[in-house]
Amino acid sequence: MNHRRLALLAVAAIALWPAAVAAQANRQPRYVTPPLRDDEQIMPSQVVEPPPPAKPKPAKPKPPADEANLTDPDAKAPPAKPAPSKPAEPARAVTCSAGAFAKHSGHLRLAQVYGVHNVDFTQVSGDDGSTLMASVLFPNDPKRRLEVLWDDDAQREGTRMIVIEGQSTWVAQKGVRLGLTLAALEKLNGKTFSLMGFDKGGMAIVSDWNGGALGLLTDGCRIGVQLKPDPKATSTALGAVPPDKEFVSNDPAIRAAKPIVGEIIVAY
Repeated sequence: MNHRRLALLAVAAIALWPAAVAAQANRQPRYVTPPLRDDEQIMPSQVVEPPPPAKPKPAKPKPPADEANLTDPDAKAPPAKPAPSKPAEPARAVTCSAGAFAKHSGHLRLAQVYGVHNVDFTQVSGDDGSTLMASVLFPNDPKRRLEVLWDDDAQREGTRMIVIEGQSTWVAQKGVRLGLTLAALEKLNGKTFSLMGFDKGGMAIVSDWNGGALGLLTDGCRIGVQLKPDPKATSTALGAVPPDKEFVSNDPAIRAAKPIVGEIIVAY
């Protein structure tokens, strides 16, 4: 290259220097990859991307003990634990063949079966306003109250009779209970029976079971029943069944009063 061309290049370089400086100041910096030799070149097919990082699996919550088997559709949940049951109370049924109401029972036997605090030896009402001594079960609970009278009051033993009255829920033999209708009592007996008319106390006593089931007990005792009329029965209806006359349970005059069982006496 001759000296004249070198001089022109030098002049051009000097003239362009301010513009180059300004352009360099306004240009954003960038990274320049240095050139590689042919033996250092990497083809696109040789580029291997690293595998994505594995995502951690969320922890599976452990089911409660009582639901652990529900993941299996054929499995069944364990049965719930039953609540503790209360001690069974003796059945409120008067049976004469054995137990607390047998012929040779006594006050002590009642206390052993039903609890000493649930039995009281006290006065009870008798006929015509009289009083009698008796062992009373659950004296403060009208629905569980039961009166037991003894042959020997001094020793309080030898069952004479058991009285179910008031609101008591005790049941006598064959299912006889307070509140039974005349028709229901006939069904238990298996046939009609005889009874006297309503006395001044408003009760009609059964006089004969007429060979029915309620008169054929084989355990040494018998059932006596008194019936009371419907509270809505008129005086005319009650006057049609006087106490000095005997009726059959299917008599229309008796039926008109709609009586129900008002007192039960189980006696030896």
